[in-house]
Amino acid sequence: MDPVRNPYAPGAGQRPPELAGRDSELEAFEVLLTRVGRGRPERSIVLTGLRGVGKTVLLNTLRSQAVRRGWGTGKVEARPGQSLRRPLAAGLHLAVRELGAPASETEHVLGVLKSFALRHNDADAKVRDRWQPGIDAPVVPGRADSGDIEIDLVELLVDIGGLAGDCGKGVAVFLDEMQDLGTDDVSALCAAAHEISQAGLPFVVVGAGLPHLPAVLSASKSYSERLFRYVGIGRLAREAADRALAAPAKEEDAEFTPDALDAMYEATAGYPYFVQEYGKTVWDVATTSPITADDVRVAVPRAESELAVGFFGSRYERATPGEREYLRAMADVLAEVEQAHDGPGDPDEAVPTAAVAAALGRKPQSLSPARDALLKKGLVYSAERGLIAFSVPHFGRYLRRQDA
Repeated sequence: MDPVRNPYAPGAGQRPPELAGRDSELEAFEVLLTRVGRGRPERSIVLTGLRGVGKTVLLNTLRSQAVRRGWGTGKVEARPGQSLRRPLAAGLHLAVRELGAPASETEHVLGVLKSFALRHNDADAKVRDRWQPGIDAPVVPGRADSGDIEIDLVELLVDIGGLAGDCGKGVAVFLDEMQDLGTDDVSALCAAAHEISQAGLPFVVVGAGLPHLPAVLSASKSYSERLFRYVGIGRLAREAADRALAAPAKEEDAEFTPDALDAMYEATAGYPYFVQEYGKTVWDVATTSPITADDVRVAVPRAESELAVGFFGSRYERATPGEREYLRAMADVLAEVEQAHDGPGDPDEAVPTAAVAAALGRKPQSLSPARDALLKKGLVYSAERGLIAFSVPHFGRYLRRQDA
């Protein structure tokens, strides 16, 4: 098979050639944009799921939908330990510019945005000294510059939402890795979303994060479950996974045999990133169309080797020796859970932290530092007290293969 014509795209956040299995999410967002544009009440959206299920791809696609509607949009990626103020200011600056309003109408809002951007807390003093927001408008004193992120963000988004309404458009902010926001920033974002919802302003927040994100938001504001519509993004159903492979191949005058599609689903379990990675590898392995189950059997070890370095290994290398010990113990406990199921079980389910401690012969309290560090690094997550799970699909299986 010609490698130049290989249609699959296993890059991080890279849109696949066929965005299969997400039609309902795209249709629901079109409805949301229409309703908000007509002044109807709607909740903002939070996408949740493991790494590799296509949250970032879907986030970018939703943003494209908003752009086509003439909305102002900005995208922000949260990072652990980083204040939301600076990256959000940059994203909102772009969104205001995209509204296309005359300078006379945007000057006040841009001045408020500049005030917000420049008002750093003491921890950000060094950033303040070397960074300017690049906003060509005079600062508006006394608005969004109190230093309290919750007060400032509410004031800023109310002003931006008002401008969007005057323009007959809307504004949407797309926030990736939302679980990495600091406590104060989460609280501020919830408060601002609450305020703009009550005011009926055309402003929407679309967030994406790991499965425990709803718990993070709920811990900040008790009313958060009424502010957002939570959409779980998981692995693809069989039909969608087949379409993600077959449709791009057809565009390149190639096809898969039914047995090959069976083997591909068994290997990928329908996880979108794996579908792209295995699809790319099997294309390069196959000598001619149709791609067969034998081609898949040859490709699987090569794809697993690639994943072991780029997808799994790069994350594993971030862990300290003590953290790796904890991860391996999680993998062992998960294997025992899988064996206890009547069927194959779920290779990505949560396991009790007490069982992990028992596997290591340690008290649970002594493992808190390692567990907390892994949580901060995004290698694991805890959606429920006393349970822990890998944030990366099939990470436990990867660790067990490394030990084999």
